[in-house]
Amino acid sequence: MLRTKKMNRLDIRQAREDDAESILSCLAAAFEPYREQYSREAFADTILDPSTLQMRMQAMHILVAVSHGEIVGTVAAAACGGGEAHLRGMAVLPQYQGAGVAAQLLSAIESWLRKSGCTRATLDTTLPLQAAMRFYEKHGYSRSGRVSDFFGMPLLEYVKLIG
Repeated sequence: MLRTKKMNRLDIRQAREDDAESILSCLAAAFEPYREQYSREAFADTILDPSTLQMRMQAMHILVAVSHGEIVGTVAAAACGGGEAHLRGMAVLPQYQGAGVAAQLLSAIESWLRKSGCTRATLDTTLPLQAAMRFYEKHGYSRSGRVSDFFGMPLLEYVKLIG
């Protein structure tokens, strides 16, 4: 079992181009325990590669959580117009899960979305991510009832009024 590292100092900042390798490593480490529960295509779309991360960096606002110079978490969001926003790619390194990193990332991205004029945020998750679902529900998100196909897997939409 992994031990959770104690968080002495955590900085949340916008991702930079030179963070790409660390963001990819964070996504891969966070989702590795679920690899066998994902379709091959869904897993690849979740953990990204250098090309798909570059596209996300151009299309979305990406934040990273940094502790002692190491990226330990990340989240992305896009303002979609009409007050709507969508979150993607929330990940925290396994050894930092449970230390409050995800909550700080979520708070920071929601704050950015509010400043961007968004009043409603959605995110999608998959059935294997039960802990993530509990986390989102604890932070005010609820299932919208919308379920779509994610490379052969059910993708559940969550929604929260943030404005």
